[in-house]
Amino acid sequence: MDGGRVLLDGTDIATLSRAEVRRRIAYVEQDTPMLAGTLRENLLYAAPDATEEAISQVLRDTLLDSLVDRLPEGLDTHVGACGLALSGGERQRLAIARALLRRPQVLLLDEATAHLDGLSETALRHTVERAAQHCTVVLIAHRLSTVTSADHRVLLADGRVRDHGRHGELLGRNELYRDLAATQLTAAGA
Repeated sequence: MDGGRVLLDGTDIATLSRAEVRRRIAYVEQDTPMLAGTLRENLLYAAPDATEEAISQVLRDTLLDSLVDRLPEGLDTHVGACGLALSGGERQRLAIARALLRRPQVLLLDEATAHLDGLSETALRHTVERAAQHCTVVLIAHRLSTVTSADHRVLLADGRVRDHGRHGELLGRNELYRDLAATQLTAAGA
């Protein structure tokens, strides 16, 4: 297939300005950039006018509230160059919190768990599930364990869409998906 459209609330994004598309979509990449400033500065970068209530809510939603509570300077704690004072999972959750604070219609996560250990991946997966209550989440992942709660899955191979559907549907009809599930989900105990 070489054609198609991308719709946001029924509107073809080709009819929207680039600024409007960017306003509606928040993107979190695999290697999330951090400012060499405070947690607050990193969080507010994309939403400088966010209220304290909105900040508190997004910290709870991304499980960062307990981290902030433990830090002597709370949100005013410096994260160091490239966020090195934070773990990989904390940086990813901070990036998702920053994206959610913008209140996007679509949250696009590109390999957000690629460098995380199992515990951090589980925490991030719960964060994404909570985010999905407020916006559409598009999650790009190589590991099936990352998308276990997805409503709909699109299987890509060799740069092409090979199949799409729910987990059970794909298991029933797609050999590649079955092989991935057998090797990844069984080994992970999922």
